[in-house]
Order: sequence, then structure tokens, then C-alpha cells
Amino acid sequence: MSEDRTIRVLVCDDHEVVREGLRTLIGKQPSMSLVGEAATVKEAVQAAARARPDVVIMDVRLPDGSGIEACRLIREARPETGVIMLTSYADDEALFASILAGASGYLLKDAKTRTVVEAIAAVAEGRSLLDPTVTGKVLERVRKGTDEDPALASLTDQERKVLEHVAEGKTNREIGTVMFLSEKTVKNYVSRILDKLGLARRAEAAAYMAKRRPKY
Repeated sequence: MSEDRTIRVLVCDDHEVVREGLRTLIGKQPSMSLVGEAATVKEAVQAAARARPDVVIMDVRLPDGSGIEACRLIREARPETGVIMLTSYADDEALFASILAGASGYLLKDAKTRTVVEAIAAVAEGRSLLDPTVTGKVLERVRKGTDEDPALASLTDQERKVLEHVAEGKTNREIGTVMFLSEKTVKNYVSRILDKLGLARRAEAAAYMAKRRPKY
């Protein structure tokens, strides 16, 4: 990004006080411009398509679903848009899910204003805010088990995680809560997993994993 170009920022958080704080902060930066606000997954996806922001600051938890899912949808539609996930507390699972969804960064809501400004600038330039050791852990998860059954190896890391939860007997709603996904999204994942493994029912998936658990 050229130095004289204004960084276009979209803010998505269901709390007005958080949006107001970010709105004020961005408004004070000569190099940045707030191009939209959203409070739900649906609003965020629509606003991103309309405003074409350089950076989206996205709350992890939203009233109608997960900000992580919104991140995935926004990045799929426009890969050049960078997304910074915003949350109230550190959570490894949310961190991993965010990275796999294409997020460039992950900030806590109590981060100092300077940290937020620097994060927006870094992501706008195409840089990641993640520590290399954290990225390494995620890549290890993605690579894990590639020497296994070809059908199992064909699953994405996200599908593999869903499969593990299915094998533990969790419902779609319970899996969605753990993985920050909507129930409908989990249902779609389960359907794809069963199709890839050539299975017809969840019970078969549980049995499939039980046989391979020692190798996994």
C-alpha cells in the first residue's frame, strides 16, 4: 500500500461502546478512514462487500454467529481484505480457528490504542500480527496425519476437528459452540466429511475414528 493512500477500515462489534471507541480512534488517524460499521455476521459480510475495506476489525462473538465465520466469508469473497479478530480474552481454539479462517491478527479488547493503530497499519501492508511460534503450531496441526488413510488425509484441518467432536458424541450445536461456528455451518461440514469418508451416518464416523484413534 502506498504511503499516501488512506487505510479503509470496517469495524464489526455488537457493543456500541466498543464501536464508538474504535470509531474515535480511527477518526484521529490521518492515514485511516472508517468506511463502515456492523454489529452482526450478516451486516459485516454485506458491509465488507459494499465498502471494500483494506482492514476489518472483527469481534469473535456476534449475536447471529461467529466472527470467525464472518472472517472466512469476507476473505473468500475478497482475499486482499485483512481481518483482525478482536476478543475479550485469550482463547487458543479461537486463535487457531481465526488463523485457519484467514485472519491476519488477533487482538484483545484491552489492547492499548497504539497497539491497535499499529496492528491496522501492519495488516493493511499485508503483514501478519502472529508470532511465528503460534503460526508454526497451526501449520503443524494442518500437516498432522498426512500419512494416514487417504480419505482421512483429504479432510481439511477444520473438517478433521469437526470429525473429532462428532466422534466424541457432540451435537452440531455443541460443536458450533466449541468451534465458534453456526449450527448450519457445522451441519454442512458434517455432510462433507461423511461424503469424503464414504460414510452414511454420524455413528459410522464415530466408529471410523475409534478404529484409527491410536494412530491419530
